[in-house]
Amino acid sequence: MENTVTADPATAFDRDPTDGIVATSRPPVTFRYYDLVMAAFVAILLLSNIIGAAKLTYVDVPFWPQGWWPAADGVLIYGAGILFFPLGYVIGDVLTEIYGFAKARRVIWVGFGALTFLAFMSFIVTALPAFSGWECAGSGALMMKGNPDAPAGDICQQTYVSVFGSTWRIVLASITAFWAGEFVNSFVMAKMKVLTKGRMLWTRTIGSTFVGQGVDSLIFYPVAFLGIWTTEAVLTVMVTNWALKVLWEAALTPVTYAVVHRLKKAEGVDLYDLDTDFSPFASSNAKGG
Repeated sequence: MENTVTADPATAFDRDPTDGIVATSRPPVTFRYYDLVMAAFVAILLLSNIIGAAKLTYVDVPFWPQGWWPAADGVLIYGAGILFFPLGYVIGDVLTEIYGFAKARRVIWVGFGALTFLAFMSFIVTALPAFSGWECAGSGALMMKGNPDAPAGDICQQTYVSVFGSTWRIVLASITAFWAGEFVNSFVMAKMKVLTKGRMLWTRTIGSTFVGQGVDSLIFYPVAFLGIWTTEAVLTVMVTNWALKVLWEAALTPVTYAVVHRLKKAEGVDLYDLDTDFSPFASSNAKGG
């Protein structure tokens, strides 16, 4: 019997057969830059959670109408991590756009494992007893303002725990929200790419972030803070941070376009998820594979 090769339906989406980028639903065995994009994603994820998550900051908005939400007194308060965490969603969009849902799924699981280890390591390190002679940055000034007779190690331990320590609720909320939000973001991105036949990249980058960050925020803030903060405060911060993340993603659209274009040229493929198993737990690319 003669072997036949089924035509790839994604070729119908190739608008410029001469640009060196092949539209396909069949990913190549290897990619040139996939591992670097994965590393960038995990690095931003971990650093955003370590450096940015522990600090609240603000910006004065004097033009804001007095008494209006979310800056009733002309001051908008937000978590510092919001400045960099959305970059992870930008890279997540790039991953799905360039490498498809299956490759993005692998990166999300790697990020999930990295976050879990970060939480475990933070718990162990903060629980270890502090050496009384530990001289951390700024410990002298802190001792002068607090208890001058306290061992430096105690002051440093309190400072360390305030930055790296987290309650079980915040850890659970962070890991769960990341997992669900990223998978929803990637799913919406992949489906919208097929629906738009690869056109209007901005609709799927912003649309997927709108939905993915919505899921992330709906999980994180209630799980982490409901019952600790007032319900009004939880809803205010949840909606404010979600809106800021979506706006930040929209502002970064030109950067996303540039990165996507260069990576597509470098990889030589434009991947469409036409026959992909979208289960987060699938071990193969294609349905039934």
